Formats: sequence, structure tokens, C-alpha cells
Amino acid sequence: MSGTIEAGSEIGFCMSTANIWQIVGIVLLVFKIVIPILLIVWGMLDLGKAVVAAKDDEIKKATKSLGFRAIAAVLIFFIPTLVSVVIGMISNFSSSGAMEDYNICRACISSPYGDDCAPLAEDAWNGEV
Repeated sequence: MSGTIEAGSEIGFCMSTANIWQIVGIVLLVFKIVIPILLIVWGMLDLGKAVVAAKDDEIKKATKSLGFRAIAAVLIFFIPTLVSVVIGMISNFSSSGAMEDYNICRACISSPYGDDCAPLAEDAWNGEV
């Protein structure tokens, strides 16, 4: 094993599927960035259309919509972090091997290109696990 996280003598589920967890982490990273940007851009477009139309009711409606979209964008950006923190609080695993294996899954989802995941995912892709 070339990774910095060791999962003991047994190969656990997370270690043997590190490549899949890395893909999940990459998808979450993309969604975490793209969706908030799209929500804010759509809100700005709606507000721009309302301002060009110069109707007070439409401007108020578009401003309120932009506010809700901005809040949704912030929430979407922080949901993966919040879920990671909540799951990180769960530490009552039956064995230390399970906790170490869990740390591999968590590392691959939260930081798919990090030092704790990338070598293990590479080994999984190459069938060395």
C-alpha cells in the first residue's frame, strides 16, 4: 500500500472500493461548485429581465427569488461539509479496523485527490487491492 491511511491487516470495503468513493467525491465536488453558481446566475438573469421590463412588481418578485436562490446556493455548498461533520461525530465502531476503513471512505469523498485517497484509488483501479 502506498497510501498514508492503513486499514490494518484486512482489506476493508472502503479500501477495496476506493476508486468508486473517489468518483463520488469528484461528483460531489463538481456539484458543490456548479449548482450554486448556476442558481446565482439564473437569479441574476431573472433580476436583469425584471429591471429591463421596469415593472416594480416583477423587480420585487425577482429580488425575492434571487435571495432565495442565493440562500439555496449557500446551503448546497455547505451540505457536503455538514454531512461530513455529522458523520465524523460517529465514532462508535466495533473495531479500530472498521474506523480506519471508514476513514478511507471519508477521505476519498471529502478530498478525492488528496494524499489519503489518491494512492489507494490508484491501487484499486490497477486491481492491486
